[in-house]
Amino acid sequence: MEIVYQKIQYLQEKLRAADILRNMDPILHYPFQLLARIKVLGSASELGEYEKRKLGVFNQLNFFQLLTGTLIPIIGMLHADKLPFSAWVIACLPALTSLVVLFMNYKRRYETALLTYFIAYPFFTCIVYLNGMNSGMELHFILFGILSVFFLQDIGYMLFTVAFSMVSYFILSVVLKDFIYQVEFENKVLYLCNQAIAIVFIFYGLYLVKKENTEYQFRLIKQNRALHKKNLEISKQKQIIAHKAKLLQTQKKELTQLDALKNRLFSVISHDLKSPMYAMRNLFQNMHHYDLPAEEVKSMVPDVLKDLNYTIGLMENLLQWSKSQMQAESVRAQEIDLSQLINDVIKVLHLQAEAKSVKIESTVCDATHVYADRDMINLVLRNLISNAIKFTPSMGRISIGIHQHNYFVEVFVQDSGQGITKEAIEKINENNFYTTKGTESESGTGLGLMLCKEFLAKHGGKMHIESAPGQGSIFSFTLPLQA
Repeated sequence: MEIVYQKIQYLQEKLRAADILRNMDPILHYPFQLLARIKVLGSASELGEYEKRKLGVFNQLNFFQLLTGTLIPIIGMLHADKLPFSAWVIACLPALTSLVVLFMNYKRRYETALLTYFIAYPFFTCIVYLNGMNSGMELHFILFGILSVFFLQDIGYMLFTVAFSMVSYFILSVVLKDFIYQVEFENKVLYLCNQAIAIVFIFYGLYLVKKENTEYQFRLIKQNRALHKKNLEISKQKQIIAHKAKLLQTQKKELTQLDALKNRLFSVISHDLKSPMYAMRNLFQNMHHYDLPAEEVKSMVPDVLKDLNYTIGLMENLLQWSKSQMQAESVRAQEIDLSQLINDVIKVLHLQAEAKSVKIESTVCDATHVYADRDMINLVLRNLISNAIKFTPSMGRISIGIHQHNYFVEVFVQDSGQGITKEAIEKINENNFYTTKGTESESGTGLGLMLCKEFLAKHGGKMHIESAPGQGSIFSFTLPLQA
């Protein structure tokens, strides 16, 4: 039972101690709260971050100088009788300066407060000494000189206050020697306190200046890093936006080209494609309804055959173009024998060449393997050779060959035809529809060359044209030897 009672008593004592600490907590925190309020005294939103920090340092120094500047004379007043009461009141004048400065900062008259501090404080300290009291405060003049360099922005004010403080220090500590009351001899403890407080103020002032500058610089570094990071993000976003804008422009251009191609295709389908069908229909209608002699039918066949050849080529181009659009960027590249492919295309087109008495020859004798899509290159060769036949007059020649390099093969189709003007070559290179009548009025749509350029671009190559009116033409392109 006694043990239980002791435990209860122990708990009660702990509760009482906790209540005491709880009651003392506001008292313990009050000095820190007061210092925090003094630090932001007179702070305004229009002040910059750096100015606010300087104001905080200035307020703290004046607050502590107000406390020590009144406390030391009061202590001396109670323990010394060589000077009258009025002399000790005069000794409180420097501390009164700190009070006035704090009030001016509160009223947001910052420049006036600074000038008051750096002029009035040394002046009233001189008054104390001139009244016969050597209070041991001469080190404060060094403090004024140091702080004026930090706080005063105007060079003229700064030089004046530094000079005033240094001259005052020299006169009072070196020139003047006769004082009625010297704290150093009358009250050693008070003198040492004054000297210690002056030294503490010097180091404390420098510490506050260094601390605020360091914190401000650290904050600036953080802000600069954040700003740099933000600028990098903005730059990255700009690059993304620029890339998207460029992509949109490319897509717009492609859509414009596709729209033009669509209109052209509808024109071709509605006009060029139906004409051969009507010609065939008329031929067979006449053969069915009228007893046409064989000679007349035979005379009509070449024109119909020419139209059919054109229509077949057009249909193949249209179907191949549709296939390429559905498969988008799909290129089914494989190793193919280029010499065999050229011979296959020549066999397909030999009737068209024989009809015009145009001789086609291939200079490719040995097997040459390239890496490409067989169907696409087949169409390219067929269009280029067909165009060469179209624009080569009777008894002309067409030569197909290759120039082999280290990593690629250059294929060329050369004819002895009528040639192409510089303006026409520019239109072809700009991917515009370009067509003209052949040597025997053969029609064209311009779709074939566009397909050739598109298919070659998917292989990473380009079509090159060399031509001049009356001097024939050379159409060439490149293909890779390996994947």
